[in-house]
Amino acid sequence: AIMERARAAAAVFSQYDQETVDHIVEAAAKAGASRHIDLARMAVEETGMGVFEDKVIKNLFATESVFNDIRHVKTVGVVADHPEQGLVEYAEPLGVVLGVTPVTNPTSTVMFKCLLTLKTRNAIVISAARNALTCSVEAARIIYEAALAAGAPDDCITWVDQPSREVTHALMTHPD
Repeated sequence: AIMERARAAAAVFSQYDQETVDHIVEAAAKAGASRHIDLARMAVEETGMGVFEDKVIKNLFATESVFNDIRHVKTVGVVADHPEQGLVEYAEPLGVVLGVTPVTNPTSTVMFKCLLTLKTRNAIVISAARNALTCSVEAARIIYEAALAAGAPDDCITWVDQPSREVTHALMTHPD
């Protein structure tokens, strides 16, 4: 069911123009950056791993720095034209991306994967580490709600509520 919803979202998202995509990504990045400290605290408390100050920096990097790096990258339609070679490059979304996230950097990994997926008009299903589920889902929820408010399609970001190796394997081998 989660793949069906993500696939439907990806189909809708594939029709978006560059301006709309960029607006969505900016809103999502700003939302994640605004919560970078809270998410760092959640990650350290839930996992018992890492240094709070380092997680703060990683969360900010995963939102502000990643956004600043991709903000002017074309990801819709013609992205490059090489008339001397007779080549025109087009960007097309793949569909659904599986985002497997580690217990070591749960919030920053979720946020940058979501931003990159949004920028490329794909949908993402997050399969978080069990020992970092709460903070990972909160990071995904923050990005998702901001993306929705900016015009992204429903279910463009989803997550597994009860992750396991079996579920992750089933998602990795799913035909979609």
